[in-house]
Amino acid sequence: MPPQSFFATCPRGLEGLLAAELAECGAREAAPAGGGVHFRGDLAACYRANLGSRVATRILRRIATRPYRSEQDVYAAANDIDWPAVFRVERSIRVDVSAIRSPLKSLEFATLRIKDAVCDRFRAVVGTRPDVDTRTPDVRVHAFLDEREVTLYVDTSGEPLYKRGWRGGVGEAPLKENLAAGIVLATGWRGDEPFLDPMCGSGTLLLEAAAIALGIAPGAQRGFGFERLEDFDAQLWARVRDEAAARERRGRPVTLFGADLYGAELAKARAAIGAAGLAHVVQLKQANILELSAPAPAGVLVANPPYGVRLGAANELAAFYPKLGDALKARFAGWRCYFFTADLRLAKLIGLKASRRMPLFNGPLECRLFEFRIVAGAMRRDREAGGADRET
Repeated sequence: MPPQSFFATCPRGLEGLLAAELAECGAREAAPAGGGVHFRGDLAACYRANLGSRVATRILRRIATRPYRSEQDVYAAANDIDWPAVFRVERSIRVDVSAIRSPLKSLEFATLRIKDAVCDRFRAVVGTRPDVDTRTPDVRVHAFLDEREVTLYVDTSGEPLYKRGWRGGVGEAPLKENLAAGIVLATGWRGDEPFLDPMCGSGTLLLEAAAIALGIAPGAQRGFGFERLEDFDAQLWARVRDEAAARERRGRPVTLFGADLYGAELAKARAAIGAAGLAHVVQLKQANILELSAPAPAGVLVANPPYGVRLGAANELAAFYPKLGDALKARFAGWRCYFFTADLRLAKLIGLKASRRMPLFNGPLECRLFEFRIVAGAMRRDREAGGADRET
């Protein structure tokens, strides 16, 4: 089968990391774009990307691109596609539409017209139509409209890829797993130095760090949308899964530490890490970050501090950040410390010079990943000297 065109979506700011991941999966011509990466590849690349990408949200396979000016043009573009060759009529469907600068007045109406077009094509070919299921569909059809063209995709992922399937019944994480993985990867940590999340909440950053260090494919415990498409190759998929399993290094020595001020949050982390079978590689304790000692002479600290939810109002956070900076100076010399936050006051109030500021988005919320390199007794000198401060 010749290479096909795909678009992998991801949290904004992680497009470069995603492009590198996709290249490792066998993708060709990976080209970052806003909120994702265009690429070309065969079925094996599609399967590997779904199974192995830590930062992708969905892997969408492009079916067609057509010019349009009206809802009727959109209908015609969708109706021209041989949908029975893509999936069986017994599969339930859902249609989602997104747009930038589209001249159409109603995306809801465009969504309805695409659904009608798919169903009408099935009626014309096989005499009946698929059911619509907006909650748990077998097949998801996506359309993207710009000012001139409509592009139609079939979703090869099914459920979003941040739903790893390894948290058991613990529930969804406040920080999406693919964003958490992207944060860990952006620090450069790969498992060969100690890792600490001192405000671990339900343990998402720790789970993703453990999976990275041990080479565990993020999709190893879940299913995918491509398994319900007509061109699904079960033998190829079995080979891809076997290859991923062979790359696991579950016996690798890894040093992971987590802490949280709140016992209820720590209980969630312990349950999630246990459900993933990773309790043996993560050490957890209840502690206040302002009183916590470094568990090793050097390492990587990564935290997603609450911004006004668990610590209180803005004035309480303004008092907290300088204390956090003092605690890092006093007890974390030799560590690289990273804070992911939407509260951009952190960099000004913490009393440390950020060596890097990486723009990231948590959904629509603009955030930063701040990097602080802690050197004993050097905080004031760094600040007076100007230090390094770059946004990447």
